[in-house]
Amino acid sequence: MAAQTGPADADEHRLHADVAIMMAQRQVVPELLDSLPVDDPLAIGSRADLRRINLIMGAESLLIRALDPLLREGSGPVRMVELGAGDGSLLLRVAQRRANDWPQVGLELLDLHPVVSDDTLQRYRRAGWECEVLHADVFDWLARDAMPSTSQRPDAVDAPIIIANLFLHHFEGERLAAIVAGMAACARAVVCIEPRRSPGALVGSHLLGAIGCNRVTRHDAVVSVRAGFRGSELSALWPQDDRWRLDEGNAGLFSHRFVAVRAEPRSKGASA
Repeated sequence: MAAQTGPADADEHRLHADVAIMMAQRQVVPELLDSLPVDDPLAIGSRADLRRINLIMGAESLLIRALDPLLREGSGPVRMVELGAGDGSLLLRVAQRRANDWPQVGLELLDLHPVVSDDTLQRYRRAGWECEVLHADVFDWLARDAMPSTSQRPDAVDAPIIIANLFLHHFEGERLAAIVAGMAACARAVVCIEPRRSPGALVGSHLLGAIGCNRVTRHDAVVSVRAGFRGSELSALWPQDDRWRLDEGNAGLFSHRFVAVRAEPRSKGASA
């Protein structure tokens, strides 16, 4: 006699099928926060939720670990650009933790709808970072900044270190490829922290209500995981060029890290 199945079994089967689809391919859909006015109470609450999530996920520590080798004391002024910077709070914590260890940093916070407060800018200055807010579309900025002189001179003063935290997963297909190509053309290094597309991260995204996250954040967290990255998906989009050193993989609890660093140009006396 065949075993009977009930609603719980059907739900479990659907869950397994859903996870299998998620693991096989990214699913990019719009997030609610991106559709809200910046002064909407739900948007304000969701940005506060994101600050807490970044703390829980250890985003600033992941960034510091990736940036420390690039910003050794005495290495000279550094230009840094954060894509999708939002309120600028993440790199502010990084600046405060490394105020006495890194060289002078000129930071550009780029966002289509920036919400960086005057108080945040003052805190950056107190940490010794010069900070500028760029109200711009990422594609427009990359088109302006991806200059041949910079791409041929990885040690150029204006070649930035580009930071992207929870940003690339919003894009797919040709738009994602265009961002990756643009970063490779103008940066001397790129550090990205994105959602990890994994069953564990999906479970975690469904539990954010337990720490008081609002409905926008709860929705967007699940969407973000489904649009996240795994394996070497970003490396596969990067130009196949031996001038770059790539490092990609799991990071922290539920994050996915991608780091690309231009190889230092060899000295004239180096052997072939």
